[in-house]
Amino acid sequence: MSKIIANNNIVPKQRTRTGAITYFFRQWELQLMVIPAIFFIFIFSYVPMYGTLMAFQNYNIFKGFWQSPWTGFDHFQLFFHSRDFWPVMRNTLVISILKLAIGFPAPILLALMLNEVRKMMFKRVVQTITYLPHFMSWVIVAGFTISILSTDNGSFNILLHKLNIIDEPVNWLSTSEYFWTILVSANVWKDIGFSSIIYLAAIAGVNQDMYEAAAIDGASRLKQMFLITLPSILPVIIIFMILAIGNLLNAGFEDILLLATNPALRDVSDVLDTYVYRMGIQTSRFSYATAVGLFKAVISVTLLTIANLLARRSGNSLW
Repeated sequence: MSKIIANNNIVPKQRTRTGAITYFFRQWELQLMVIPAIFFIFIFSYVPMYGTLMAFQNYNIFKGFWQSPWTGFDHFQLFFHSRDFWPVMRNTLVISILKLAIGFPAPILLALMLNEVRKMMFKRVVQTITYLPHFMSWVIVAGFTISILSTDNGSFNILLHKLNIIDEPVNWLSTSEYFWTILVSANVWKDIGFSSIIYLAAIAGVNQDMYEAAAIDGASRLKQMFLITLPSILPVIIIFMILAIGNLLNAGFEDILLLATNPALRDVSDVLDTYVYRMGIQTSRFSYATAVGLFKAVISVTLLTIANLLARRSGNSLW
């Protein structure tokens, strides 16, 4: 960047508007590639935000946005004072924290272990097996889970019976005490392989000279993992931790909707997303459901901002 000297200080010269336009047209091929993505985000992410007006109205589909009566924050107050507020928030936070505490480090551990495998054929087989569940829809994964845990010839009940752990089949998916464990386990099984790809790519970029120097100094593979590999990929881990905290209220929707088919599980399975679906689609309370969804979005943005501010102290942040 060109510089000018003023008052004996070196001051960066600001890019003029003409210079910015010239710089833009010099990259016209790249700008054309970005335009479809901008339109996609604008149409599917920003235009639907117009619908948040319903949260402040008694929305009527026949009257539309501008003729429906305005109610201010009445729907928010109704949600905060409803008997569903605390159970829904408890389920959302508990399931999200469990997914974060178990599901977030799982792909990191898998990537670290795969990085230590020296038999390439075995490594590729493990990668393929762990990647495949990610490409299955939750309908298939939920079907597998229900079939495995079924009381009628379910393989898990048969295994426990053969090991003399249980005397009769257990109805796992109808008992609320087991639901959170089943849900989190299914999520980890589905996403652990695909999520580990990013960490494997980060590990591949680590300078190999550091491993050679550590080996000469007598460091074991375990010490190299904790002293070289983990610190080297820490910036990537921090970035994804920030995103995970921002999504803390996204406890799930499809997985819960498909696994919690028994109404007896509603006390432990009803989260913000399923609650919005139930209120908005099944009972046609559009304004109320929009208010709940908007509340969730505001809290998510707040958590993302706080996590980013805390991460900035370590020198790694999103902005």
